[in-house]
Amino acid sequence: MLSEHRLEALMLLQDRLGYRFNDVGLLNKALTHKSYTHENRETFRHNERFEFLGDSVLDLIVSDFMVRQYSELNEGVLSKMRAAVVNETSLAGFAREIDLGRFLLLGKGEENTGGRDKSSLLANAFEALAGAIFFDGQLDPVREALFPLLKKEIERNEGAATLRDFKSDFQEYTQNRLNCVPVYKVVGETGPDHDKLFEVAVSVKKNIQGKGLGKSKKEAEQSAAMKALESFRLNEK
Repeated sequence: MLSEHRLEALMLLQDRLGYRFNDVGLLNKALTHKSYTHENRETFRHNERFEFLGDSVLDLIVSDFMVRQYSELNEGVLSKMRAAVVNETSLAGFAREIDLGRFLLLGKGEENTGGRDKSSLLANAFEALAGAIFFDGQLDPVREALFPLLKKEIERNEGAATLRDFKSDFQEYTQNRLNCVPVYKVVGETGPDHDKLFEVAVSVKKNIQGKGLGKSKKEAEQSAAMKALESFRLNEK
């Protein structure tokens, strides 16, 4: 039986999430760290099972959004984007945004060593929260309560060129359309050894289709592939 003080705290968190649990005990379980149950000699009432479930739920809602939103991106790029969103650092950040650490039940050891702000613990608690909401109300409430946090991180990462594998995209394009693969060649280097700038040209059937600059050969190749791919697609219009 939850105390009145605990119920008030859980009500505050539910207001913050915009979701009311049908069984508030599920929310309490999602916020219960195993250190608390060990100290209180309880079993199977900590949040690790919900953490396991929530990991898959978060992957699903992020993947579903990205497949619909970024139809032009291949599987490899989408995987990189998802990994940039669903990871310990990001999940801990989401937990801090809703002050999740404040509501955790921790053992004295975790409490005394700053457990309420440990990234690993917060990330796990956020996953457990997602799992508990899903268990209580299925997928739509998870989207409504938590996806706004995830979406901001997706949008923050979407423009990062490092997430786009333009070389793979361009190779796939040339293989499908032209039955060949592109060839990359360094055509220039400038600057001292510790701060070089490389220029790479990419050719298709011995014709240069794009040039790119970068601090490394790989970066310059990605830039060249991006420009070549853009050029081919513009010519298709």
